[in-house]
Amino acid sequence: MPRARFITLEGGEGAGKSTQVRRLAARLEAAGHRVTMTREPGGAPGAEAIRHLLVTGDVARWTPKAETLLHFAAREDHLAQTIRPALDRGEWVICDRFVDSTVAYQGAAQGLGREFINKLKDMVVGDDMPALTLILDLPVAAGLARAGKREETGEDRYERMDLRFHETLRQAFADIAKNEPERCLIVDAAGSETEVAEAIWAAVQDRLQV
Repeated sequence: MPRARFITLEGGEGAGKSTQVRRLAARLEAAGHRVTMTREPGGAPGAEAIRHLLVTGDVARWTPKAETLLHFAAREDHLAQTIRPALDRGEWVICDRFVDSTVAYQGAAQGLGREFINKLKDMVVGDDMPALTLILDLPVAAGLARAGKREETGEDRYERMDLRFHETLRQAFADIAKNEPERCLIVDAAGSETEVAEAIWAAVQDRLQV
């Protein structure tokens, strides 16, 4: 069973997920709900340490399998330290990326496939899947252009991967949405920040009856 009050935002580089997490949290808080905002990789002290290993450095520093194991190690810490406790307290949790990113990035774009990831998902995530996943969709060129304008943090390892990687990534997210329509919804991220925020809020109200 998916976890009620657990929402994830997914999509390629530069899709605006972090901004929309903040805007959605503000809408839920204005409606009287307590909200925890978090992210992957990261979201807990141990997971944040692993994040640095994943999002910085040379593009080819990890094999796809090693990279996947690091993501799930971070995810285990994140679930144990942040996500599950917040949900158990009755809070909403909005997460910038979750397991779908591993399926898209490592499974599809890096060619690992689904079998290995699904085994880890069963062991680490189990029934703690989100009730709603919003996939922010944007043409690759537009997303990379947006990402290039962000403040430099050194966390650009994935952005520096080649165009074919990013095109495969976009298609992988579309496939996830097509295969799991009861959980996932694609949101057009090409509009203004406010337009995207309104589309997200409408989806949350419709799907989760906020």
